[in-house]
Amino acid sequence: MRDKLNQDTSASAESASAKLRALGQQIRAHRKLLRVSATSAAQAAGMSRMTLHRIEGGEASVTMGAYMNAAAALGLELGISPVDTATKALAPAVQMQLPAHIRLADYPQLKQLAWQVHGIDELTPAEALGIYERNWRHLDQNAIEPPELRLIDALREAGDKGRIDV
Repeated sequence: MRDKLNQDTSASAESASAKLRALGQQIRAHRKLLRVSATSAAQAAGMSRMTLHRIEGGEASVTMGAYMNAAAALGLELGISPVDTATKALAPAVQMQLPAHIRLADYPQLKQLAWQVHGIDELTPAEALGIYERNWRHLDQNAIEPPELRLIDALREAGDKGRIDV
């Protein structure tokens, strides 16, 4: 019985370590997506650059509060999700599907970046991704609303997988 308990504890610790590494990778990827330096992100989160580096590496010795502060500084929110498969099946998928055409009126930052496009109210995903990529430095990154962030993530993911037709 004791051996079974030790095996369960060991498997649980390995699972927790893997989840912390994945969380750290997500925090780092989002920071890079926003093009925020580690030093700036750490300052905004009220921690040292080294602590942020440890968070991005998924170290378990860093407090949960530090993970939450790092996420919040980057506009992310940590949450709890169900573990059992029955509850997971009931939870809706939150992955964004790319529309065939992206309305400029729905995405204020994209609309500002696409100022030179006259007489067009919609862009293809490839056109939108190109505009974001070419003009990222001109974006007001603090003003990007969550729906637009989801669009940018979906565009980049689709572009990385080669699903956007040019």
